[in-house]
Amino acid sequence: MEECTWSFSDGNVADLVESRRIQSYMDNTKKLQSHSSLIQRLALEKDMEGHQSCVNAIAWNSRGSLLISGSDDTRINIWSYANKGLLHTIETGHSTNIFCTKFIPETSDELVVSGAGDAEVRLFNLSHLRWRRPQEIAPEPAAVYQCHSRRVKKLAVEVGNPNIVWSASEDGTLRQHDFRECSSCPPAGSSNQECHNVLLDLRCGAKKSLADSPKQWFALKSCDISSTRPHQLLVGGSDAFARLYDRRMLPPLSSCRTKMKPPPCVNLFCPVHLSERRKSSLHLTHVAFSPNGEEILVSYSGEHVYLMDVNHDDKSILRYTADDVPNLLYLAPSPREPGPPSPQPSAFSGNISARKYDLQRLEMCKKLVQDAAKMLEISSESSNLLYGIEICNEVLDGKGPDIGYVLRHDCLCIRASLFLKRKWKNDVYMAIRDCNNAQRIDASSFRAHYYMTEALLQLGRHKEAFDYAEAACSLASSSEAAEQVKSVKERLIVAEAEKKRKDHEGTTKSDLRHGRLRSLSDVLFRSDLSSPSQEGRDDREDSDYEDEMELDFETSISGDEDRENESGILRGSLNLRIHRRDESPREHLSENGSNESSSVSSHCENFAYQPEVAIDMKQRYVGHCNVGTDIKQASFLGQQGEFVASGSDDGRWFIWEKRTGRLIKMLAGDGTVVNCIQCHPFDCAVATSGIDSTIKIWTPNAEVPSMVAGGTAGPETADVLSAIESNQRKLCRNREAMLPFEFLERFRMHEFAEGTLHPFECAQS
Repeated sequence: MEECTWSFSDGNVADLVESRRIQSYMDNTKKLQSHSSLIQRLALEKDMEGHQSCVNAIAWNSRGSLLISGSDDTRINIWSYANKGLLHTIETGHSTNIFCTKFIPETSDELVVSGAGDAEVRLFNLSHLRWRRPQEIAPEPAAVYQCHSRRVKKLAVEVGNPNIVWSASEDGTLRQHDFRECSSCPPAGSSNQECHNVLLDLRCGAKKSLADSPKQWFALKSCDISSTRPHQLLVGGSDAFARLYDRRMLPPLSSCRTKMKPPPCVNLFCPVHLSERRKSSLHLTHVAFSPNGEEILVSYSGEHVYLMDVNHDDKSILRYTADDVPNLLYLAPSPREPGPPSPQPSAFSGNISARKYDLQRLEMCKKLVQDAAKMLEISSESSNLLYGIEICNEVLDGKGPDIGYVLRHDCLCIRASLFLKRKWKNDVYMAIRDCNNAQRIDASSFRAHYYMTEALLQLGRHKEAFDYAEAACSLASSSEAAEQVKSVKERLIVAEAEKKRKDHEGTTKSDLRHGRLRSLSDVLFRSDLSSPSQEGRDDREDSDYEDEMELDFETSISGDEDRENESGILRGSLNLRIHRRDESPREHLSENGSNESSSVSSHCENFAYQPEVAIDMKQRYVGHCNVGTDIKQASFLGQQGEFVASGSDDGRWFIWEKRTGRLIKMLAGDGTVVNCIQCHPFDCAVATSGIDSTIKIWTPNAEVPSMVAGGTAGPETADVLSAIESNQRKLCRNREAMLPFEFLERFRMHEFAEGTLHPFECAQS
């Protein structure tokens, strides 16, 4: 009897090697580069030493023969991939941390560029350095651009273009530097500074929610240019929305002295459940195009990594406006009497061998769904919940024939229940998505209505939960189901009573607080409160006022809250006088002596605003922790981008299967935090860096496939689960405990001189 195995979703390596003789050599080579059997064998090959501090940026050249890195030590290092050795060390002349560095395309790797915390972009020509030893190199830069007024966080280059580099800065501008036009420019704020190189002016481009007009200062954190459509430009920064622009549709390059409204973007990207969040701490740390330019990755601080579609013609992509959000998060219950089942789609092809494969795959999916259902019945242990969710991910999103409406509905309901039991960050919103999709398949589904009731109860939306409970009650077909509904109704009554009690106590405390010291959140973000009782206070959001308080703070600089390391804790007490106004970068005076940031802010108020359409998430990747740094990357692995990787605050880095979101690998990559992950252009090799001063090269040299580093066989779920749960606790705890994002920005950039607080800067960069 033939046996069908499903060890690797991307097929057998030996078959791929053999098929190169008769099929496209390049296509199969690309598949082999990041085959799952190789990814699961990744292990540390080389720990490359050469920097003296955190390594904030790494990038390969186009051929994969060289690796460039930039560090807090203000040096650029050039490494050989062949022997993993250091070729050149460049003393750049930057006065603070280097955050980004790149090889300039089509220059034989002789031109490299760097951007740093001193707001400068510097260009170097390596052709003069070939015969010098690393320690002797301190060349004069070929160009120095000083037109940014705040830290340069990301550089972008265009494939095939040796003349231009783009720089994204926290000053709210993305600039285009053409090497053919000039080799230097005066510092920002100079009386003669008039650089006409601003491609994107987003100084008043940030928004707290999709419904808001853009009027906040937008600190750019990341940018990327599509390798397949170089006119497409992707940016992300200090709000929840990634923006896609078409460079051909942007206005001409301008000066920062020209105050312009934010140009319209082609696409706005944000998961629906994050589009209405008004928390100031929610922002993007990295955005990236997929190798084929059809998808993008976005990584959030204090949140997860998400995959979105770019293709405008794909009707399966969910586009939504602010008015759509309530309906997408909450479909009003509309139960009706059970009718005939929806027709099954034709899932099988006419080819006999293909049909046999499809039938085997379908039978396997049925067994997997049964296994996932058992995970609900066995216990609520996290390992069972994680395993059950990943089973459902494989059935719903894995490769293979369409599983049909009935099995899809069952799997959606099971996964929703698993999400609600697991309760990791935003799992409740994923459960709501599944319940909505299950209702679209079967509007009279008891399970979809019941689990939606549970989800709305977790969110504190008691009125809507009661509506769904009533609908579920009318659909209950057994005494057991009726008992479930009765139980959840009782819990709703208790929860509503508790909410009213807390609201009453909160009102009393608010009355007593008059004249007392207030918390930092009360002063800075009182408009962020979402309860109805606070809505009347939103009119104070844009007013100027002063508050005086004493702030006791404690924040970790080690990146691991579970370690008892007193030397890694920064404690202090600050007496603050806070003057409230629109957040902005450091203030510059214009020629007439007026405050530039204030004038830009007031200018933003005068723009007419058209409601925007956003694109929802396609997949979510969970397991890592991103709260400690704002340079943490999420990257596609391989030439086909079949896997997604991200660094984490626990010193590990994680790899997921792109299609299903299933975690397939976790490796220890740093003593504190992994920030950067760059896949080799052609080989199955990955470079990572972080707070450590070394760069690590990973290749598939482990003896056996494994979910954790080292290639050891045997049970590993407990170790993986322990790490993930620790990260989930940090995601929920740290973002609440840490100081607000805007305050950290001022703490780093204004109240202290450059370089006086390096440990805090390194961990919070």
